[in-house]
Amino acid sequence: MTPNLRTLRSRTVRSALVVSCALGLAASPAVAAVVAEPVRHSADDAAFTLDPIGSYETGVFDESAAEIVAWYAAGQRTLVVNAQSGTVDVLDAADPTTPVKVSEISAVGVEAADGSVVPEGTVANSVAVRPDGLAVVALEAPEKTDDGWLLAVDVRQEEPEILGAYRVGALPDMVTLTPRGDRAVVANEGEPTDDYSLDPEGTVSVVELPKQVDDRGRSAQHGSRAVTQDKVGTADFHAFEGKDLPEGVRVFGGREDAGTGIPDRPVSENLEPEYVTVSDNGRTAWVSLQEANALAVVDVRSATVTDLLPLGTVDRRDVAFDPSDRDGGIALGTWPVQGFRLPDAIDSYRVRGTDYLVTANEGDARDYDAYSEEARVKDLGEDGIPPVCDSVAAQAGMSVEELQADENLGRLTVTLAQGLDEDAGCYSELFTYGTRGFSIVDGEGTVVFDSGSEFEEVIAEAVPEYFNSNHSETNFEGRSDDKGPEPEGVVLGEVDGRTYAFIGLERIGGVMVYDVTDPARASFVTYVNNRDFSVSVEDSEDVDAALAAAGDLGAEGLAFVPAAQSPTGSPLVIVGNEVSGTTTFFEVSELR
Repeated sequence: MTPNLRTLRSRTVRSALVVSCALGLAASPAVAAVVAEPVRHSADDAAFTLDPIGSYETGVFDESAAEIVAWYAAGQRTLVVNAQSGTVDVLDAADPTTPVKVSEISAVGVEAADGSVVPEGTVANSVAVRPDGLAVVALEAPEKTDDGWLLAVDVRQEEPEILGAYRVGALPDMVTLTPRGDRAVVANEGEPTDDYSLDPEGTVSVVELPKQVDDRGRSAQHGSRAVTQDKVGTADFHAFEGKDLPEGVRVFGGREDAGTGIPDRPVSENLEPEYVTVSDNGRTAWVSLQEANALAVVDVRSATVTDLLPLGTVDRRDVAFDPSDRDGGIALGTWPVQGFRLPDAIDSYRVRGTDYLVTANEGDARDYDAYSEEARVKDLGEDGIPPVCDSVAAQAGMSVEELQADENLGRLTVTLAQGLDEDAGCYSELFTYGTRGFSIVDGEGTVVFDSGSEFEEVIAEAVPEYFNSNHSETNFEGRSDDKGPEPEGVVLGEVDGRTYAFIGLERIGGVMVYDVTDPARASFVTYVNNRDFSVSVEDSEDVDAALAAAGDLGAEGLAFVPAAQSPTGSPLVIVGNEVSGTTTFFEVSELR
């Protein structure tokens, strides 16, 4: 439990070893990326706000140079996935106002436990770290359809030491640790090639980790044989082939001859694990299957998928949103559209004996050269695509032609994979991507809370002139026709005995904070965005100068640091921003 907010520091608040270490890198101080006037918008009864206090800037624009972040409390360091370089940057954050890069971790040349060697071109996707300094890094193979690796690293010293690597599934996109740190759980997404000639199966790897790391960087229990391939278990979806899936689990599109083995396995190819959270007791993992609009339930000890939980939709006939970037202004309204939740990041907590999951409902489509499910509403009825049914337009009190106007639903991106009434030959329902908010569901997948229109409402009040702006450029309503603010990342943390969800917005940027102590009655607390909207990097003639001035663009991964682990004595939220390449430290600050 963290200290009472009255103890927080007062601030003025406005509304083969392959390691590049400090010996090979000049310690590089952060370029100041905290803007002069961060956007702040809080509820009247907000307990606190977030104060951006420091940032490390790579100077790399729109190349995913800062994505997933993890906090190593004992060393006061932050590990940051730098996908652009295929490494993990290690930042000394003992003073989070001026974080300094002291080393970086690369796996190139490491011989893995299965005898393979990690090659050039390998991509780092995710990182997690245990309190004793054992870090694990999810590594995507240069050919994303090949099996990837999970790297094990001792980060206790200034020069991290690689302990070895496990072979895992195709495109390991995210890794997390069980609460005790005895296992790593890896979401292997298994995306297809652009031509859909190959679509690997989605799987979840459960890796038994060394119990302890000694001063030689090896397992105290198992010596040099700690990293062995027999410690890897694989949870697959084979048990769901040829069966009726729960209604609402999206299995669609792709290859007509789906399946790389005998028998064909279209379900296993279609289900693509995205993100993982683990129960407090470490026995159950929930895995977001983003494009399938579902969660997989995994028994951690046996590495078995036990259930699929569909996540349903938000009915936009009841829940307002702004579906057009050509309607002349902010226009939140109700429309005959269903929004698939399609969450990216998820996190979990336990309240009065019940597990709950918080889902950041980003939305994502299958969009490849050989197959794409996407279309704008105005494209329905064109180029061989079936039209919109008259009954849909009638729900809006319009003709189909009026409904498909740019200022109405014409520009909204929807899926072609669902909603078609084959008998009538037209789309009787329209489904769009994401819900522009977050949800809380119990461990059985029942929705107990949804933020509805609140994210867009808050943004409309906080930054009306930049409502639904994009991340790479500053604009007005640039993302209204797609996924709006696009919530991507979420992390839970406790402040003053209450549980809060910190939700990162990929497009307009910033962090939404909700009190989720009572899951069914979650409430908005504050929104903070360390961004200067007067700067548009993509439109600038001097990109480097604009990037240094813009602040944070494209929030991706978040980490929460409780007060007891924080170098400032106050809780921190760390955000990796993939477009600006910045890692920014926010301090929980008392409102006054």
